[in-house]
Amino acid sequence: MYRAASGLGALKQHGADTQLLNIAVRSASTSVAQRSSGSFLGWLTGARSNALPPPDFALPGVTIPPPLADHVEPGKTKITTLSNGVKIASETSPGSACSVGVYVHCGSVYETPETLGATQLLKKLAFTTTRNRSQLRVVREIGAIGGSAKASANRELMSYSYGALKTYMPEMVEVLVDCVRNPALLDWEVKEEIMNLKAELAEASSNPETFLLDALHSSGYSGALANPLIASEASISRLNTDVLEEFLALNYTSPRIVLAASGKPKSVYVGGEYRRAADSSNTDLALAFELPGGWLKEKEFATASVLQALLGGGGVFTWGRPGKGLHSRLNPLVNEFDQIKSISAFKNVHSNTGIFGIHTSTEAAFVPKVIDLAARELTSLATPGQVDQTQLERAKAFAKSAILKNLESKASTTEDMGRQALAFGERKPVEQLLKAVDAITLADVSTVAEKIISSPLTMASHGNVLNVPAYETVRGKFSSK
Repeated sequence: MYRAASGLGALKQHGADTQLLNIAVRSASTSVAQRSSGSFLGWLTGARSNALPPPDFALPGVTIPPPLADHVEPGKTKITTLSNGVKIASETSPGSACSVGVYVHCGSVYETPETLGATQLLKKLAFTTTRNRSQLRVVREIGAIGGSAKASANRELMSYSYGALKTYMPEMVEVLVDCVRNPALLDWEVKEEIMNLKAELAEASSNPETFLLDALHSSGYSGALANPLIASEASISRLNTDVLEEFLALNYTSPRIVLAASGKPKSVYVGGEYRRAADSSNTDLALAFELPGGWLKEKEFATASVLQALLGGGGVFTWGRPGKGLHSRLNPLVNEFDQIKSISAFKNVHSNTGIFGIHTSTEAAFVPKVIDLAARELTSLATPGQVDQTQLERAKAFAKSAILKNLESKASTTEDMGRQALAFGERKPVEQLLKAVDAITLADVSTVAEKIISSPLTMASHGNVLNVPAYETVRGKFSSK
C-alpha cells in the first residue's frame, strides 16, 4: 500500500490529469489486492491475474511516435571542394546522432629521422589547449553537449573525430577545427604528453602482437613504411614544441592534404627478418608477404578478405576475429596441438601495398612444426582444387559480414568517408565492394594466394627465439605444390 500511495502522491505532484490518476489508482489497487488476497499456492508459484492491463495498453494523453520504416535507404555521400583545396564529405543518416571527423594524410610515413614519433605525440596532444581555448574549456565544451572526441594515428592517416547529437553540429565543427588547426603546443603540455607517451609505448612494445606488426614493416619495407609506428624512447626524447610546429607547418596545410595522395613518400616491399629475444618459454611468430595494390586495388583487397576468412584461426567464441570458427582452416590446429596457444590470419593494408600472413603464439620447441603447418595451409590456398565452392561461399559471406559490421557505427562511416575522399576524391558505395566479393571465383583465390606467397617473406619473432629456423629455410617452405 505504501508503494501505491507514494506513486499516487508523485502523480499529483507532477500535475497529472484526473483520468490518468484514476488509472494509476485502479492499477495499484488491483496489484495490492492480488498480492494480499491471492492463494498461498498462487503466491508461491508466482501466478498472476489477467486483470492488469496488457503492456501495450495506451494511456490517455500519451502520443505514440510513428513506427520506424522497415527499410531506410542509405544516404549518398556528397563531396565538396573548397577554394583552398580542402574537401568536405557529408552524408545524411537516420537517427539523432552524428559524427564529424577531420582526416589528414599525415602518418609515420611522413616522419623524418628528426621527427620520428611526432604523429603519436600529436595524437596525444589532440583536444588540448588551442590559441582560442584552454584545455579545460575544450573538455567542458565537449562534455556539455554529451559529446565524445578522440584522435588516432597510423602509418598514413591522422584522424580527429567528434560524435554528439545533430543539434550541436555547428558547435562540433567549430571545436574540432580549432583543435586541429590552432593547437597552442604549450611547452608544459608537450613535456607532460611526452612522459605519458613514453609510458604507453613501453607497454605497447611489450605486447608481442603489436611489436611484431611494427617489426614486419621495419623489416619488410624499404622507405617510408619502414618508419616505426612505435618510436623509440630516444626518438621521443628529441621531440619538442619547435619540432612539432615545423612538422605541422609541413603537413597540416590544405595544399599538403590535397597533394598527399599523389606526392606520398614511396615505399618498396623487400622482405626480411627481425628477431627479439625475451625471457619467455613461448615464441610469438609472424610470417607475412606483400599484398600488392593495397586497398586501391579493389579485387585484390576483396580476395585477400576472403583468404583471411578461409584461414581464420584461434577461437571464435573468445576473440571473434574474422573467419574464426569451426569451418576455418587454422582453428582446428589449436584443438589438435596443445602447444599452439593461438594462431590466426591477418592483413594490414595501406593505400598501395599491404602485408598478409599468419601470426601464432606457441611453445618454443614447437616453432618448426607450427611453421610447417602455416606453410601447408597457405600453399593449399594457392593450389587449385584445394578450396571447394561451399568453402568459398561461406568465406565470402563472412567477409561481407565483416565489411558491413565495420561500417555500423557513425564514427567508422565518417572515417571511411574521409579516407576515400582523400584517396579517390569520391566515396565508392559499399555495395560496390560487396559485389567485388560476390564476383570472386575459385581461380581468383588460387591466383591471388599464389601472388602473395611468391613475394619475399617477412618474418618477425619475439620471446624464446632459439628454435626459430633460419630465414632461407622458412622461405623455402612457401611454394605452391
